[in-house]
Amino acid sequence: MAANSTPHPITRDELLDILQSTTQAQLRALRLARGGPRGRPKGPAKAKSNIDIVTDILLKADGPLHLDEIVRQAHQLHHRCLRRESLVSALTKKVLDHHTFRRTAPNTFELLNRPS
Repeated sequence: MAANSTPHPITRDELLDILQSTTQAQLRALRLARGGPRGRPKGPAKAKSNIDIVTDILLKADGPLHLDEIVRQAHQLHHRCLRRESLVSALTKKVLDHHTFRRTAPNTFELLNRPS
């Protein structure tokens, strides 16, 4: 610093940035001391996809289910409102891949390979 220059006062935003940085560093140090996770804490587990929900429902069913029943059970058991049109499209694609589902009647689906 030059002999005749005066330091400028720190602004409110600069002070808040400094406090935020030091607080984050302290929090990281505390988490490491406890042996906890590094970085951000983990969020909730990833939600199941619509196809995963349909698979769960069909696994619990004794046989094929109509799309309306699948949608009803998804809402009741998984608290998810599945859109009928999207579900038909997704299930039709899975039927065509011959690995997951089969269509037993119009808008009625079953697992292709049910586990023993």
